[in-house]
Amino acid sequence: MSFGLSRLTHSGLLVKAALAPVVRVIFTAVSSVLFPLHSHFGQLSPAVFPGQPVLMGFFKAFRGNRPETVAGESSQSFAPPPGPPPSHSPTSQEYHAPPSGPPPGHNNEYLPPPGPPPLHKASDEPPPYHDWTVIPDTALLPPPPSIGHEASPAGNASLSDADRAHDWCRTYPLLRPHQPAAVHHDSVRNGNIELIKPREFQGTVSNPGLGCWKGSTISGGRDACLLGSLPCYFALADSPLITGMKKTIYFEVKVLSYGGGRDGDASSLALGFCALPYPTWRMPGWERGSLAVHGDDGRRYVNDTWGGKDFTKAIRAGQMVGLGMNFSVPDMPPDYGSSPAQTASIKVDVFFTRDGIRESGWSLHEELDAQNDLGVDGLDGQFDLYAAIGLFGGVEFEVNFNRTRWLWQPSSQPKFADREISAHSESNNPK
Repeated sequence: MSFGLSRLTHSGLLVKAALAPVVRVIFTAVSSVLFPLHSHFGQLSPAVFPGQPVLMGFFKAFRGNRPETVAGESSQSFAPPPGPPPSHSPTSQEYHAPPSGPPPGHNNEYLPPPGPPPLHKASDEPPPYHDWTVIPDTALLPPPPSIGHEASPAGNASLSDADRAHDWCRTYPLLRPHQPAAVHHDSVRNGNIELIKPREFQGTVSNPGLGCWKGSTISGGRDACLLGSLPCYFALADSPLITGMKKTIYFEVKVLSYGGGRDGDASSLALGFCALPYPTWRMPGWERGSLAVHGDDGRRYVNDTWGGKDFTKAIRAGQMVGLGMNFSVPDMPPDYGSSPAQTASIKVDVFFTRDGIRESGWSLHEELDAQNDLGVDGLDGQFDLYAAIGLFGGVEFEVNFNRTRWLWQPSSQPKFADREISAHSESNNPK
């Protein structure tokens, strides 16, 4: 009986030993599932997992009862010794932490500068406010360009006449200045200038005295431009760059009547200067190399084929009006590297008088509108300039190149010297 029991016990041990690897695999698989649940929910209650005691008992049966001690010693006897491993312990002296701060030889080398960064002031106050609403002194700035008009509110020429004039100017460029003969220069200084009638002129002109001309046009007459026989300004003789003196040219026109005494007749007059050749079927100021003040709208025209720029009041019958140009050396020398197109070599000012009083004027080299203005070619003292009187409709007029007949006298204007005027002295010119 005892032998049978021993055989049975031995057989059970063999079976247990044979099933142990299988049980370990099953235990590992089940543990991978139960361990997360156990860590999350704690010890599962029989109500949640009724088979837990049976399963744990089954595993304990295979594990057997392991002793808590080995060779009479507790498992706590195998805790690791304190400190680092023997291979990492200091050999010569105890380990000490490095001292704080930089090395002794670099005490102040890498220290930051005292105080906050330059852009971060210690004060919490905001930077001072700049009042952008303050308007700077515009007196130091050049005046803005005058705004031109697309058309005149009074008289306007036909488009065909304008196109014909543009083609004519492209075909015939401005004449180069010439050195005047002494007799011609003296004639201009004495006011002995004649008026040349173009073929477009419809009227009469007479010469009652030296430098004085009277004329009239028929009612409904087309545009025509009377030109002086000699230049008022000789570029090669009168330029301030040559003489070192200021030069002023001037003449006056008196409007005796408009329309020939008939109502409803559109008529007017313009006075100006131009370089030759000039299309004489066009009013002065409309084409290149010319400027003028027009009496019907009071506007000034400088190489302007459009509507001119606002300048003065319209010229009425019975008024004596005059137009002059001052040529002088510029106040400031040109900048180095500046081109002739950027710097005016001669300073040119234009002025207008009415009944002997200087009324208004403008600088020829004022700021221009880059899109609409055509520049001042031919008027800047580099070409000879002639007096020009434009007429249309019925006009009765009088032109005076003789200084003794002027209402405006240079002697009453201290800044203009007598020698600067293109007319002879009063003592040498009879009325």
